[in-house]
Amino acid sequence: MILFLGPLMQLSMDCPCDLTDGLKVVLAPRSWARCLTDMRWLRNQVIAPLTEELVFRACMLPMLAPCTGLGPAVFTCPLFFGVAHFHHIIEQLRFRQSSVGSIFLSAAFQFSYTAVFGAYTAFLFIRTGHLIGPVLCHSFCNYMGFPAVCAALEHPQRRPLLAGYALGVGLFLLLLQPLTDPKLYGSLPLCVLLQRAGNSEIPLCA
Repeated sequence: MILFLGPLMQLSMDCPCDLTDGLKVVLAPRSWARCLTDMRWLRNQVIAPLTEELVFRACMLPMLAPCTGLGPAVFTCPLFFGVAHFHHIIEQLRFRQSSVGSIFLSAAFQFSYTAVFGAYTAFLFIRTGHLIGPVLCHSFCNYMGFPAVCAALEHPQRRPLLAGYALGVGLFLLLLQPLTDPKLYGSLPLCVLLQRAGNSEIPLCA
């Protein structure tokens, strides 16, 4: 959420109702009941984050790491995650939502974005040893979408917004290691577990 400081400021300035509705969902139990009947909300905020992180982080990453090494696995696993989103191309082509070139350009951008995001959530999973962090980040990013940087550059309140963007990026980089310290989560990081498994005589990959 720290990384999205600028977009959150932008949302509060341009669409305060959207931000208020989001806070109501978190704070008001009655709003949860309404959201649970919205299939699109369930898909974007619950089902997709939970199932995708379970498959691509909790299942695939520990299987790849003993075969490729932890570093390559962190960057290889998100490639599968990015390819898994290519089904959007079929939907857009079927309904002719845009030109073919625009659709494939959008797909390439989405692949890049999801691959980078996948590497980040893989890092979270490895450092904390828990799946809840990647799932919550996935749900939050689905809610926020990609930051509207171009809109921020043309915004009437451009200076404070850009300062918020810069501050968010700076704080994110500064706090990334301390806030993901395995000691805070009462578990061993995945890299230690894989190293111990690798030192055993049990074959980890065929």
